[in-house]
Amino acid sequence: MEVLFKIIRQQPNSSGVVQSYLLETESGSTILDCLNRIKWEQDGTLAFRKNCRNTICGSCGMRINGRSALACKENVGSELARLQQISSNIPEITIAPLGNMPVIKDLVVDMSSFWHNLEAVAPYVSTAARQVPEREFLQTPQERSLLDQTGNCIMCGACYSECNAREVNPDFVGPHALAKAYRMVADSRDSNTTERLESYNEGTKGVWGCTRCLYCDSVCPMEVAPLEQISKIKQEILAEKSASDSRSIRHRKVLIDLVKAGGWIDERQFGLQVVGNYFQDLRGLLSIAPLGLRMLIKGKFPLSFEPSEGTLEVRSLIESVQQVKGNG
Repeated sequence: MEVLFKIIRQQPNSSGVVQSYLLETESGSTILDCLNRIKWEQDGTLAFRKNCRNTICGSCGMRINGRSALACKENVGSELARLQQISSNIPEITIAPLGNMPVIKDLVVDMSSFWHNLEAVAPYVSTAARQVPEREFLQTPQERSLLDQTGNCIMCGACYSECNAREVNPDFVGPHALAKAYRMVADSRDSNTTERLESYNEGTKGVWGCTRCLYCDSVCPMEVAPLEQISKIKQEILAEKSASDSRSIRHRKVLIDLVKAGGWIDERQFGLQVVGNYFQDLRGLLSIAPLGLRMLIKGKFPLSFEPSEGTLEVRSLIESVQQVKGNG
């Protein structure tokens, strides 16, 4: 079949230009196969990264029809089916560089920030606080199994490319780094867990900077589920912290407490307890005062609170989940 490949060509500090290549190919051909043929047969100046061609190295990460993926994993037929273009006269596939990283040339991006943010979470086991034994640190199969999912990460950059939090917050380390961070937290050999959690709890550069958009999970080619790992780190932090420690922690704890109490959130209490820290943060209270006044003037401020009819059921569900997690 004939397929029209629209590739975003770009030089540093310049806008991208769409260049089209018509290629006769098979539905089972991978996107990387097609890019190779375009480079070898039509345009030798086209630049992109590749290596193993077998979903192992992560080198060929790029955006395929707006979604970050590995070119060696996606094939023409499945991509056209996803876009429902099989019946088109000449179906089209658009290829662009990964997001959240500056372009070096065409589909090649500068991954310096990606690697720098990975280093920020110290992605290696620390045994400095433990006496070095005569033999290696051993793990049970159960302990090792906790590392399997995060250990599958191949550092392709797909999650980082799609991360909304990273796009608006340059301090956020990114989902790839925090997924690796959880691997260290879960590793029974590591002796630095407390210090790690303090670091991941710092402002919005750690776990609290995540917007929970789920894009990282949806594009990960290895099913690492970065958001799931970020949530696990949050649970570890919440178990060690009180609500007065930070606004981020109050947000999570107060939300759960209010829903347990009334079946849904009492918005009057939520703002006072989270932002105002139970009337202890005067600056926080003053910051929400203008909003409260505008709501009062427009009749939008809830003067009373009616618990949900399903409060008891909601409370029972929350307590059951908390009990399961506590026993786990």
